[in-house]
Amino acid sequence: MDSPRPAIGIVTALEQARYGVWDVPAALSPFSYIAAIQAAGGLAVMIPPDARLAADPDEMLDRIDGLLLAGGGDVGPDRYGQASHPETGATVPARDELELALVTRAIERDLPVLGICRGMQLINVARGGTLLQHLPGLLGHEEHRRALGSFDGADHDVDLTPGSLAERVAGEARHQAKSHHHQGIDRVGQGLLVSGRCPLDDLPEAIELPDKRFVLGVQWHPEADLSSPVVGALVAAAREAAEDAAGTASAAPM
Repeated sequence: MDSPRPAIGIVTALEQARYGVWDVPAALSPFSYIAAIQAAGGLAVMIPPDARLAADPDEMLDRIDGLLLAGGGDVGPDRYGQASHPETGATVPARDELELALVTRAIERDLPVLGICRGMQLINVARGGTLLQHLPGLLGHEEHRRALGSFDGADHDVDLTPGSLAERVAGEARHQAKSHHHQGIDRVGQGLLVSGRCPLDDLPEAIELPDKRFVLGVQWHPEADLSSPVVGALVAAAREAAEDAAGTASAAPM
């Protein structure tokens, strides 16, 4: 009998959505994230914003084996002590609150975590870091988000630190990535290592916590690249964590 798939939690966005004749608030996740988890042998568990869960994240973390923080709208600047930039988009405080609670506690528990785009930025904020709120105005180019709402022509190189988790996951020191973001990391959060940078402007493109089993943030979108091994690496780490936990439980004295 096959072993259970490792459960990967993914926090949803809150959006207005059209369902038949209804136009209603909905908890949504782009299916590309879910498909990438499933293709890697994981079980995707969608987690809607939930105030009680934000207060007690262990209620969910006890039930999953890994956490994926997906892309989406901007993190609220109040979360890192800044006023909102004119180009910062509408924020969803309930999503920020839940994801910050989940990732902070997941790191404490050494649960595998992958942050993608917004998710990488949120890991940095959770560790006390800050963000650059609008890159084009600072960098003078649009290379990190060439076409709004599209990954067409979005590929660019990322240089990964030799020996880092990011390099081991990607399997190469120079990795081609699909990018779509207008914000980025400014001050790096506590304990985080910048393990990937854009050679064009030195912007951080990958961060990790070296003293943890698997905590990785990537500024690009591996879920949009069928050849990318990044989401699969999270699923593999979650499977290993689940097996370790099961072994520890079975070895405990009765």
